[in-house]
Amino acid sequence: MDIGIIGGSGYTGGELLRLLTQHPEANIKAVTSRSSKGQKVSDTHTHLRKIIDMEFEDLAPEDVASRCDIVFTAVPHGTAMQVVPKLLGAGVKVIDLSADYRLKTEVFEKTYKLKHTDPRTAVYGIPELHPEVAQQEFIANPGCYPTGASLAAAPLADAGLIERVVFDSKSGISGAGAEPTEVSHYPNMAENIQAYKLTTHRHRAEIVQELTRLDSGLKSISFTPHVIPSVRGILTTAHIFVKKQLSEEEIGDIYRNFYQDKPFIRLIKGIPMLGGVRGSNFCDIGFEVEKGSDRIVVISAIDNLVKGASGQAIQNMNLMFGLDETAGLWTPGVAP
Repeated sequence: MDIGIIGGSGYTGGELLRLLTQHPEANIKAVTSRSSKGQKVSDTHTHLRKIIDMEFEDLAPEDVASRCDIVFTAVPHGTAMQVVPKLLGAGVKVIDLSADYRLKTEVFEKTYKLKHTDPRTAVYGIPELHPEVAQQEFIANPGCYPTGASLAAAPLADAGLIERVVFDSKSGISGAGAEPTEVSHYPNMAENIQAYKLTTHRHRAEIVQELTRLDSGLKSISFTPHVIPSVRGILTTAHIFVKKQLSEEEIGDIYRNFYQDKPFIRLIKGIPMLGGVRGSNFCDIGFEVEKGSDRIVVISAIDNLVKGASGQAIQNMNLMFGLDETAGLWTPGVAP
């Protein structure tokens, strides 16, 4: 496959490049960045020195499409909707890593306070929840928080067992992007945890969309994010209050049946840790039942830049081209 990346200078672009260099069927043909035009890719992404010998280009979407079979758009929200129609019109497959196509148009406009100029429908690319990914030409790659949260609760939502759910997610600083911010400033984050947008984070809309798709009667979904002094990873604690008390064996059966033959879901005994998934496309899930209560605590761990972004995008690409889902992604986490 000949591959292009529009917006390759940020963290998700760098992670796409890192993973694609290990993919047996991937040929990277174009990497764009207006701000870094003419500079070597490996000068920005120094971990790719001696791995990638390319320069960033400033190309029109049609020019990128002319070289490629598929294009990843790793551009800011509001920008993708200006680029994607031109790519699709040129006949290439597209995976968009922005938020522009993840939500229904009216929900997007309310959530992001932007007018959508290209209100087309896209499949939401969590492959474990959307097997129809394989038949698509265009995929909206999910947000990082919604990936970890949705995968944690989906089996119980699908079974119609959730009364209400409260997600508490903690993310590494890389989730804030490559541009320095108050959140990513070292003195503000060292030995600290920062909660933010306690009830208004935009990713809640994606979580609601996915879980209510599985259970239309689920009304109470809460989400609060935090940033922690770690570079990578999202650990999500889902406090799931169920309609009837369930044993650990019953819950285990529900999760095993739901995620049967899903290679990147690992159901573990005990508590998942970020160190178990860092650098990988795996999602580790564990749970514990609170005795004498209607609460089940489900923990999921993902790498926010891999399963939460670029790795999941490549997983979608594999399915779209009829490849093994794990191609280029079957690597363990980095530990310690």
